[in-house]
Amino acid sequence: MHSPASAAPPRLDRKAVGAVVLGNALEFYDFTIYAFFAKSIGATFFPSDSPTDSLLASLALFGIGYVMRPVGGVLIGAFADRAGRKPAMLITIALMAVGMLMLAACPGTAVLGVWAQVIVIAGRLIQGLALGGEVGPSTAFLIEAAPARHRGFVASWQIASQGCAALFAGLFATALTLVLGDAAMADWGWRLMFGLGLLVVPVGLVIRSHLPETAGEGHDPAAADSTGAVLGRLLRQHGRMLGLTFLVIAASTVSNAVGTNMPVYAGATLGLSEMAANAVPIALGLASVIFPLLGGWLADRFGRKPVMIWPRALILLLAVPAFLWMLGSPSALSVYAVTFLLSALSSINAAAIIVAIPEALPRAVRSAGLSIVYALSVSIFGGSTNYVVNWLIAATGDRMAPAYYLAAFSLVGTVAALLLPETRGRDIHVDTATRR
Repeated sequence: MHSPASAAPPRLDRKAVGAVVLGNALEFYDFTIYAFFAKSIGATFFPSDSPTDSLLASLALFGIGYVMRPVGGVLIGAFADRAGRKPAMLITIALMAVGMLMLAACPGTAVLGVWAQVIVIAGRLIQGLALGGEVGPSTAFLIEAAPARHRGFVASWQIASQGCAALFAGLFATALTLVLGDAAMADWGWRLMFGLGLLVVPVGLVIRSHLPETAGEGHDPAAADSTGAVLGRLLRQHGRMLGLTFLVIAASTVSNAVGTNMPVYAGATLGLSEMAANAVPIALGLASVIFPLLGGWLADRFGRKPVMIWPRALILLLAVPAFLWMLGSPSALSVYAVTFLLSALSSINAAAIIVAIPEALPRAVRSAGLSIVYALSVSIFGGSTNYVVNWLIAATGDRMAPAYYLAAFSLVGTVAALLLPETRGRDIHVDTATRR
């Protein structure tokens, strides 16, 4: 059993934090590079006389990866609360490697026919399962390993690692396109992007196997509740908070999805070259690496709520004018600038979200609670946004559709954040009544 009060956490282990961040970045790299090469993957596995139909089929497969994220959130998130954070994080990185290999090595439909589509769908589902279970255990580890006054900054590395994934994907894609050329990159070069991720997997497995455990003294996996009991207690005791955070994360997810869709938007809608479109993730990645850390620092200094509210309100105000400028001056510069601005604001906002949710939950359900609400929101809106905004553009002919969609969700996210409690300064090492 946990004592009523516990000592402050040990001095921050920077190597352990680095190990978690590296593994998290690898998993998000593998999952998100699909979005950057949706056109090429669509042509390989979903060939069609209509480029738009092929793209939409590929984006539908991108969304399929999100179907399994709530399942991963439930199963692996609850497992992390029972067995510990470290074994859960080892499982997620191993599963991600399997899914990535299936995507990278599968021959196209021209060779295997419909079986190629079956294999890539299965690989995408495995990737979704892995990533759905990654966020809860890794974030719980970070905040439990951090000194109280720096929890926001340390947890913000979870978001920054996702930015690192986008940044490295953009840099690698640009470099490969320079070397191989647009045609080769679209034909087979995109597979090398997955191969680069596979090379890092053994490193991630080794360093995660040496992590300390942060689940707490007296942690007894055999005595832990079943997954069903954990879910029931979460809904009974924390249902309102989880509902509000679902909406806050939905707004953040739509922002991120609009950003990851920018390479497709730049190429298919604005008519920019393959080279210019492939470089968009660099702007996305730069903002997503720097500004989450700023958001975490601000959350430690001023509280979680202000940092959740103001950046999201600014996106609400700026989304439409930014897209109008980009459409009025369709160039690489305008696309990079809009991508950077929206990503910077969303990253500041996301850093406060990722620390506030686990801080609001007891340790015994912390990983499961964050995993489930995060995976469910991301699976619904992350998996659908790219498809929806491209479908809206095709169906209505209105190239402003992504801006309207982003503004609507930013309004919802701002209101939901206003209703959430402030968690800065809360003692997360006291397991407040998880049974009532």
